Amino acid sequence: MSDQQDPRDEPSGLGGGSETDPSDLGVVPLFPLPNVVLFPRAVLPLHVFEERYKAMTDRALSGDRRIAMALLKSGWEKSYYSRPAIEPVVCVGTILTHEKLPDGKYNFLLQGTTRARIVREVGGEAYRLARLRSLPELNRDEETLAAERERMLDVFTHGPLGHTAAGRQFARLIKSPLPTPDLADLIAFSFLDDVPLKQSLLEEPDVRRRVRRIIETVEGNQPSLQLAYLRDTADPEMN
Repeated sequence: MSDQQDPRDEPSGLGGGSETDPSDLGVVPLFPLPNVVLFPRAVLPLHVFEERYKAMTDRALSGDRRIAMALLKSGWEKSYYSRPAIEPVVCVGTILTHEKLPDGKYNFLLQGTTRARIVREVGGEAYRLARLRSLPELNRDEETLAAERERMLDVFTHGPLGHTAAGRQFARLIKSPLPTPDLADLIAFSFLDDVPLKQSLLEEPDVRRRVRRIIETVEGNQPSLQLAYLRDTADPEMN
């Protein structure tokens, strides 16, 4: 768990990390939400309307455009407008495009880039800031993940998902040069609904184990996933 915010900490490192420690991501704004887990490579549309998060977005856009998505822990409703507890592992993202509305609200697309752990929260702004450190990963090379990639392709080619537009799209992605860990993260973001599971996958440092868990979950839920995607494409009200 991260340390409690200390008003004496200054967010002077916002937008930069340590030159001697590549895992130090510097100080990044936190955007805590319930039921949302972002993964690297995935793109999340966001609508920002609270004053503190409008200020957060202003600051991000005037700097390196980074925001870290954090998952609120259960019981967050009691202290939502202060600083409720959050999970210690977050996903740093970069704002791809944004629209500022006349009333100061924002719509923007945030693309995940990096798994990170909160070292400590800093600063005294209305929104939250934290110094982050990237998570080390094991078993990430393609040779180690070759069998998992073949299994992944089989799921999206020969299983029920192969009969959906989304399944066929992912089958094409699996045949592309996109790295297997990135593919697995996109699958987890797009197909899995279990929020605690998604958070545990975000936190998993062993890439091979992570990919296997994602494939097993999708395999076990293929019929219901197929029905959901076929229903959504057949009913324009669902789009």
